[in-house]
Amino acid sequence: MSDEGVFVWDGAQLRPAPAGSEMLVADSWLVTDGAVGGFGHHRDRFTAACAAAGVPADRTTAFLDAVPALLPVAGRWFPRIECGPGAGGSGPGGPELRLRVRQAPPTTATLVLAPHPEPDPRRAPRTKGPDLVMLGEVRNQAIALGAGEAVLCAADGTLLEGAYSAVVWWRGEELCLPDPELPVLDSVTRRRVVEEAGRRGVAVRYERVTPAALDGLETWSLSALHGIRAVSGWRGCDVRAGAARRAPEWRAQLGADVTMLAPTTVSARGGVGR
Repeated sequence: MSDEGVFVWDGAQLRPAPAGSEMLVADSWLVTDGAVGGFGHHRDRFTAACAAAGVPADRTTAFLDAVPALLPVAGRWFPRIECGPGAGGSGPGGPELRLRVRQAPPTTATLVLAPHPEPDPRRAPRTKGPDLVMLGEVRNQAIALGAGEAVLCAADGTLLEGAYSAVVWWRGEELCLPDPELPVLDSVTRRRVVEEAGRRGVAVRYERVTPAALDGLETWSLSALHGIRAVSGWRGCDVRAGAARRAPEWRAQLGADVTMLAPTTVSARGGVGR
């Protein structure tokens, strides 16, 4: 994935400028020919996390309103918005808001999971950003085992989520998610899947399980880049993947629930493109 441009918010506009790499907060989404799904949820999550990092909501809103004008309207892109320490750290300038315009890497409809052998190493599991670089190293360990994503578990073995994804599974006709009291990220794609379940009248159940409890169950990995991916196998544990009966239809539906991202539409809230 390569950067096509890095822009820093100066309080009035986004201007090309060198930007730091440390991230207090980050968010990203897939843009395909100007269309995006769930952008309102991404806005809300980023704004809330930036507020916790000391950025006033009106400053974050102005920054987000300026982002669409810098995104290409053709092709596949995976922009990332970031909040990082400014030149003055947490001083008068406050945190730095920046945009990285990146080409989207290839996406897949299936993948293999591997539980990470150590307890969840994140220091900020409910905030996307501070742990992203470290999580890349965790995922690389899973790739070395022949998997495409690492599964993070608590010290007692309870499944939490993937390094770069949420994990959900099906038990009978119920869609199952990790207990919301667990230290997991507020996944935008998981939220969109739950919304789709509500529209379909599908019951949602919250559980605390280990990876072994998913043996033979249809399991999905969820992310803004890939959408819904059916888990086709496991590595590093004795777990069998279940048949992906529902994944293709739900993946197609999620991919169709998009809206054109334009400066006149970005101020919507609560899941633009649902």
